Amino acid sequence: MRILLANFSKMVGDTGGAAKVNVAFANEMVRRGHTVTTVYTDDREGAFFYPPDARVTVYNLQHFRGRHYLFPTALKVKREVLRAFGQKYGRAVNDEFFAAHLQKPMREVLRESTPDVIICFQNASAKMLLCDLHVDIPVIIMSHGDPVDLFHSHPRKELAAFERCAVFQVLLPGFAARVQKYIPNVRIVSIGNVVPQYEEQADLRREKEKYKIVFIGRMVRNHKRPHLLIEAFIKIAVEFPDWTLELWGAEDNKRYQKDLQTMIDAAGLTERILFCGTTTNVPAVLVDADLYVMPSAYEGFGLSLAEGMSMGLPAVGYQNCVAVNELIRDGENGLLADDGAEALAEKMAILMRDRDLRVRMGTAARASMRVYAPEMIWAQWETLIESVVSEAVSRGGVI
Repeated sequence: MRILLANFSKMVGDTGGAAKVNVAFANEMVRRGHTVTTVYTDDREGAFFYPPDARVTVYNLQHFRGRHYLFPTALKVKREVLRAFGQKYGRAVNDEFFAAHLQKPMREVLRESTPDVIICFQNASAKMLLCDLHVDIPVIIMSHGDPVDLFHSHPRKELAAFERCAVFQVLLPGFAARVQKYIPNVRIVSIGNVVPQYEEQADLRREKEKYKIVFIGRMVRNHKRPHLLIEAFIKIAVEFPDWTLELWGAEDNKRYQKDLQTMIDAAGLTERILFCGTTTNVPAVLVDADLYVMPSAYEGFGLSLAEGMSMGLPAVGYQNCVAVNELIRDGENGLLADDGAEALAEKMAILMRDRDLRVRMGTAARASMRVYAPEMIWAQWETLIESVVSEAVSRGGVI
């Protein structure tokens, strides 16, 4: 099978979950014997943070065979101005750039790779392929966030692609029914992210001099919201002098990062609340931890949370955070809090006080992640791809 992955976003040095999924998907499909091409769009040139298999053909459409298409400053200014009126207006500027400059290299990739199926990692790539280039190749659209948000925060022209795709994939069963209301005539399939099934497991029974809370994610104010976790830890730090907090992930905004550090310094906790940067060895971070806390406002899946749970860590998150409230089953494999630092601190303290509860919920967390084992998820994807291609052939589509 010839598979084209279309990801119209940055990939150079990107540590995010979507980049991780893109590379993992490509690598697994070539391992299974398929031919994989992936395209992305990035002003920068350079290596990926997550390395693709040498057998994966990779194209940056903005730096394509000696031709360079950098996002113009004028369009960047226009995009920022329009974003003040809503994200969908800023995204429409991205589409304007893609249509003006990237259709030609995209056509060349299609002509040379002759894919049997295309998997789009976001609306913008689906819009170009289905609505602008009118490809007669089955397209599967992947959803990496809360898919319902797509219908409110993306340009109307992008949404037209939904009606033309072969399958719209969501990450969790709870998303499927919600999306079906918006696109009742489109096939919706739920396939989760791959979650590593670690051989090792966090030893929560062991007596320690220091116990550790871990968070892994970008330091983004309105998304991951690490400030709420820091505030929560500060509120209970005196009660738990033998606990530390480690925050792993890339800095997003220097001013916000400075604000976080100021908060920590003011509380006198510079030795106990630590920014640890990025890591390519997530298991080593998780195996020594005792609790995973996810303070996000929203998630498409919550891969770092799932990885923590797979390591056998009990988890704390917010009740109103989509995806997190599906992975964490309150009172079984973790605890869900009402929004705000105070409520988060209360739930964290319950687990920090009770080692037996941490052990019991950590064991349940590990077991609950088995449904996302790699062999199960990749088999679901392979079955879906084969069925989509088979249906296209039976209808007389151009493959």
